[in-house]
Amino acid sequence: MYTDLWNYALALYAKPGVEAACLDLQAQGGDVCLLLCATWLQARGVAVLDQRAQALREVAEPWQREVVAPLRSLRQQWRAAAQGDAQLMVLREHVKGLELQAEKALLERLQDCARQWPADAHEPAGDWLARLAPDQARHHDALDGLRVAATALQDAEDGV
Repeated sequence: MYTDLWNYALALYAKPGVEAACLDLQAQGGDVCLLLCATWLQARGVAVLDQRAQALREVAEPWQREVVAPLRSLRQQWRAAAQGDAQLMVLREHVKGLELQAEKALLERLQDCARQWPADAHEPAGDWLARLAPDQARHHDALDGLRVAATALQDAEDGV
């Protein structure tokens, strides 16, 4: 089992269909880092509690709004212009790297937030993805795809 969220997220994101599902969920207003954290907590058997979900949102929302979103917006704004401008393409790649570093920092912050929550609790874990997905994405096929990929990753880790 992946003990750290970053390596878990990298492994899950590399699974077929996960990148597309995450981008679809992001387009629906989902926070991909928060959703990857949800699947990690689910795999670890951490019980879903309202105050835990709220604590994760309180970590994620300002970081997404103030750090990740501006970097993503700049990178996206430069997409077309960078196709014909080699120097801008290099700068865009730097911004893309900063965006990835910001997402890694967010995953580390989410992991720190969840550090004291017991794994493999005796009570039912609940559904972290349903709790942390935005309302408009709760019945989206991409959320189901992410859930299936996370279960397959966990099964592979468990040797099932």
